[in-house]
Amino acid sequence: QAYHSSLMDPDTKLIGNMALLPIRSQFKGPAPRETKDTDIVDEAIYYFKANVFFKNYEIKNEADRTLIYITLYISECLKKLQKCNSRSQGEKEMYTLGITNFPIPGEPGFPLNAIYAKPASKQEDGENRTVSVQECVCARACTCVAILSLCLTLGIGVCFFWSFLRHDISLSLSLSSPDWS
Repeated sequence: QAYHSSLMDPDTKLIGNMALLPIRSQFKGPAPRETKDTDIVDEAIYYFKANVFFKNYEIKNEADRTLIYITLYISECLKKLQKCNSRSQGEKEMYTLGITNFPIPGEPGFPLNAIYAKPASKQEDGENRTVSVQECVCARACTCVAILSLCLTLGIGVCFFWSFLRHDISLSLSLSSPDWS
């Protein structure tokens, strides 16, 4: 069984058919600041390994769409981190990814547009982009810190985490441990 977000409240604001959920982050944006121990980015990282194995994912609420979006972005982070040999190289890759225009739901080029509503207005489109950027910045920072710190501690490569992505994404990876100094 896939894991779903537990953060959806009846009074959660929606942008399109995605939930605007609080984020524990110092990055400014329209998402409210989270005061609890867990936010949507934490959930996406925590459930990443389990959720990427599922071919089908039943969307139970709008928070699940937000979880899917962040999971997709984390997989992009891992694609970039998997070729890094040091923490500083990983941080540079995350910075480069941050200044790259990553497609958001509703835009051409976004791979999962079938499950997301197009923004109904220019205002909603702008709000969607701002929230998505805030979520991505937070996800990128958390992924980089969490994955690189864990890899340093365990002496394993980022490829170990990349191996959890579905096999239809064709990459030949080695589980060898690069020098993480």
